[in-house]
Amino acid sequence: MAEKLFIYVKSSCSTCRRAVALLEELKVDYEKRDYFIHPLSKEKWAELLKKLDVGFPEILRTKEEVFSELGLEKRQPSQEELVELILKHPELIQRPIVEYGTRAILGRPPEKIKEFLHSFR
Repeated sequence: MAEKLFIYVKSSCSTCRRAVALLEELKVDYEKRDYFIHPLSKEKWAELLKKLDVGFPEILRTKEEVFSELGLEKRQPSQEELVELILKHPELIQRPIVEYGTRAILGRPPEKIKEFLHSFR
């Protein structure tokens, strides 16, 4: 793997911690970024959403209170609106997100990360 692997996490998330532990176990060179401590830019979120192979509402945490407060179960936001929502409410996005080159996946469950890594070998 020539490029660097990135994992976007929330440090208090148990699934994120398991995903990072898996990368450590596999001895993968990666860079971890907690997007609650170091927020991603609007452009980076837009890029990640394009790379992810999931749509609405799979990309969002539908059980978060803010999901219902925003009425997202009744409508589908545009891609641009989705980015704005994630910027304002990062707790909405499923996590962790693993990015490598032109592709990204949701690392839920963390075992999906192994499949993702094997696709580059």
